[in-house]
Amino acid sequence: MGNNPNDIIKVTVDKFIFTFPVGLRYSDSGLWIRLEEGLARVGLSDFAQQRNGDIAFANLPDMGSLVDAGDEIASIETVKVNISLPSPLKGRIVETNSALEDSPELINQDPYGSGWMVVLEVEGLEQEIGKLLDADAYARIAQQQADAELKL
Repeated sequence: MGNNPNDIIKVTVDKFIFTFPVGLRYSDSGLWIRLEEGLARVGLSDFAQQRNGDIAFANLPDMGSLVDAGDEIASIETVKVNISLPSPLKGRIVETNSALEDSPELINQDPYGSGWMVVLEVEGLEQEIGKLLDADAYARIAQQQADAELKL
């Protein structure tokens, strides 16, 4: 596969198909990170949203909030579970997706587009983003987790 940032890796497990855009970075907790003009846009990966079910609520932090890597950056509630999502990076929240207040299902419908959650301003972003997983590495983790869950 080439280095086209629009390339997508697809993983099929049983009847599920998970997609992972190559141009993004990923945290092992299921968040994607897209570099945009020196900022980091963050959302929930296709695998993570499918795995957790239909999202009923998305709770986002206040703009201006400071988060450390590992601190809660958002939480989601589904019919199955309530999940606290750890921030993949240390930074300041400069934008939140207010559309999720009324339409949290956007995360399920368009996880890499209109379902984004927050935008972070990160010091040393280029260095920090390099510590995250690329699409190949995250797709392998997702495949292993999905296979393990099928065996339960």
